[in-house]
Amino acid sequence: MIYHVKAKLRDDTAREFLSKLTDGTVAAQRPDGSEIIASMERAVVNPAGQVEWSELCYCSPPLAHERETVLDLHFTDISTEPAEAHTRYEGRPFMEHLRALSERSHSLKLP
Repeated sequence: MIYHVKAKLRDDTAREFLSKLTDGTVAAQRPDGSEIIASMERAVVNPAGQVEWSELCYCSPPLAHERETVLDLHFTDISTEPAEAHTRYEGRPFMEHLRALSERSHSLKLP
């Protein structure tokens, strides 16, 4: 089943999350790593500041394994609704937003 997901990013974990998404950590996760990566690449930050994406999942409840292993570490207020198909939502690309937050947090730690 495909779900429409909305959540609030925990900005304090942006750098760690970006690293896990780009270094192969999440991609290597079975059975859902590749779908999490694809979902985050589809995700956007909508005008209300929520991260919004579509994700394929066969868990009951929806996203159970994804939440336990990845999503609950980096998001709060996660909501899901059944969707007909993967959808591109309106907003800033999430990966672009995540990179900007990561760079900002890195520059704040420089002497």
